[in-house]
Amino acid sequence: QVQLVESGGGLVQPGGSLTLSCEGSGFTFTNYAFSWHRQVPGLERELLARVSRSGDSVYFSSSMKGRITISRDNAKNTVYLQMNSLRPEDTAVYLCSARRAFSSSDWWGQGTQVTVSS
Repeated sequence: QVQLVESGGGLVQPGGSLTLSCEGSGFTFTNYAFSWHRQVPGLERELLARVSRSGDSVYFSSSMKGRITISRDNAKNTVYLQMNSLRPEDTAVYLCSARRAFSSSDWWGQGTQVTVSS
């Protein structure tokens, strides 16, 4: 069964950096595109970035523009989200999702909490 496990979240000071990981199992990793999202209670889930099967990346979040980098390592079945210059308003649960080629449905991980605070 498809499983996505996020890790790397935690408490970081404003201006700091974090790298989140999303490890996939139970499926052929290279057949999937992956996205990172974030969720703040009471707000809509925000799509941050997507990496295609070939490794091409697209960024959607204007609030995090220039501060995030998405990448994938197919040998490790892992997708990463590098985040820099973090701000208190970046505090959220960060989730990854996977979508198989030619599919309209997504698999989701449980998320990892990122808290930006001094």
